[in-house]
Amino acid sequence: MNSVESIYYVLSTLCHRQCAHCYEDRFRPYHGAELVEVVDQARRHFRRIIDHFPESMRYRMPEGVAPGEEVPEKTGRIILSGGEVLLPQVRESVLYPAIEQIVERYRARGGVHVVVQTTGDCVTARIVEELLERGVWMISVSGMDEFHEGMTAARLLELTAQLTAVFEAAGMHRSGPRATDRTWQEMEGPFYSFFGATPETWIGKIWPRGRAWKNGLSQATVTDNFCNAWSGGLNFLNLGLAGSEVSIEPNGNVYPCCMKTRFPLGNLLEEPLMDILGSLLGNPAFEAISRGQPEQMGVQQGWSEEWFHERSNTTTPGGKAYQNLCIGCDRYHEEVLGPVLAAMREQRLAARSTGRAR
Repeated sequence: MNSVESIYYVLSTLCHRQCAHCYEDRFRPYHGAELVEVVDQARRHFRRIIDHFPESMRYRMPEGVAPGEEVPEKTGRIILSGGEVLLPQVRESVLYPAIEQIVERYRARGGVHVVVQTTGDCVTARIVEELLERGVWMISVSGMDEFHEGMTAARLLELTAQLTAVFEAAGMHRSGPRATDRTWQEMEGPFYSFFGATPETWIGKIWPRGRAWKNGLSQATVTDNFCNAWSGGLNFLNLGLAGSEVSIEPNGNVYPCCMKTRFPLGNLLEEPLMDILGSLLGNPAFEAISRGQPEQMGVQQGWSEEWFHERSNTTTPGGKAYQNLCIGCDRYHEEVLGPVLAAMREQRLAARSTGRAR
């Protein structure tokens, strides 16, 4: 099936916070000319990016289906995130029209679940109403931890109670505990959810990226395989099947995980998502990421698992020894995969150009 289960689309890097643990340096407040450029980038690109989304957001989940039985289709989802997409500079001119474009695109193609991810600070009863009127299926509040700027245990309790009251007054229901818990995903909704970088979540050890890396906050070791988890690279190439998810940046770059590999897989301003992903099928490096085994990315190029682990060693900005497979993945991209990705991109674009010429 020519689709994925989930797309995580970062509409804009504009945020009202500048949290020390953030995996992305660019998620921060902007001012003056920088603010104009960041917002303008999102406004310029979102329509073309969405035009290059899959034709359908239907997927199948073969697990639990008896031999000979038809595997039913399920409804995939598109998560719209930031930054903070509810800030007024982005909400009216980017988020709302993006939701409308997505809902209309899939209306006659089996539908799609639209999820809006927010820190929760900007949520009001009116905004909730406006989101639901546009067909949003879930509002997911992501900043529910004490790492987020301004958050304390007392503030978390207060904000959770406040938002729960707003959501339930709008007729929303609390969702299941995890994105991979599909028992409620075929229900109509609308839903709301809360999560954060807490020890029991998949991001609890803090990813070695962005300000978290610069501030020495990642507690992950080499045994913490972020790739082998939801929102990591796991199953991203299981096209048309459960677990397939990719991450999209405001400039159209495509990645197999939220943490982002060193180089993008392609760019949606240039070509459709499924053309990019289809070209990666069978490539040992990307299949290894999809299996959640990044240490096997370069085996066929002479990078043994032992060497990958060795290349996963580094020193933090604070001078401490650190080892995680994300570091090895970065090194493999820098030393081997960069030219491969560039060549694959050129081949796809040349094929598209030839096809148009015909």
